[in-house]
Amino acid sequence: MLTLMQRQERAARRAARIAAKHEAIRQAAAPQEPQHQKRSDVMKKSQVKVGSEYVAKVSGKLAHIRIDRENPHGGWQATNMATQKSVHIKSAQRLRGAVGRLDAHVAAGAKPAAEVAKDAKAPPVAAKGGATNPLEAHYRSQKDAAKTEKAAKVAALRKDVAETVAQPDPELDAAVKAAAEGRKAKAKAAKPKGERKPSLLTLAADVLKDAKAPMDCKAIVEKVLSKGTWQTKGKTPSATLYAAIIREIAAKGKDARFHKTDRGQFELSAAARQ
Repeated sequence: MLTLMQRQERAARRAARIAAKHEAIRQAAAPQEPQHQKRSDVMKKSQVKVGSEYVAKVSGKLAHIRIDRENPHGGWQATNMATQKSVHIKSAQRLRGAVGRLDAHVAAGAKPAAEVAKDAKAPPVAAKGGATNPLEAHYRSQKDAAKTEKAAKVAALRKDVAETVAQPDPELDAAVKAAAEGRKAKAKAAKPKGERKPSLLTLAADVLKDAKAPMDCKAIVEKVLSKGTWQTKGKTPSATLYAAIIREIAAKGKDARFHKTDRGQFELSAAARQ
């Protein structure tokens, strides 16, 4: 049988293995930077030249633009080569690179960037939410491929964790079962609770039963304490007894065990003597 420390160490090792698997899942699920967004492809302000053509993110889509001039409010004023509309490029981070440079990244069979603007003048035929130019299609295909690969890794890791957790541990299960049985046996072997000690009211009734004359609460409490059958640390046990006797007389009436004969004096009632 394993000791408690051995069981705790085994459980800690098992928890550590599961935690490592979950950490691997979280790392695999973390968004990864696509290849076209690496640090080497991020443009800086010093690299942007007026008159040059770039691929930029315009209204949530990649577009072929030409930098016309600097904007007095920051950034540059450019022209969308597809729509011939003026656009404001607020920062260099919106630029994905020069058109000639990004032509090399377009998928096989795609048209070069020089023809993107010409084709973009025609009405787009892509489905709703789809890409309307080769560059957009290229980057979306990369994004979809990365999502598919990440989902496959996450599914494989989750399956591995589920299989690890589901594997039985006979030694640990046996130790846990033995510990549970030991607790049950210990509970059965415990000594039964003793009988409940009589209350002060019951002891007061016994004192009045043996008394030949009515007694006040102080004398009754002193008599009970002298017998040693009841103990208290209260400062005013006689006041507590008086209140309890009054409550019983008010609640039970003729069936009460006590009868008030005078101010602060009580005797056993006729119903209690029978």
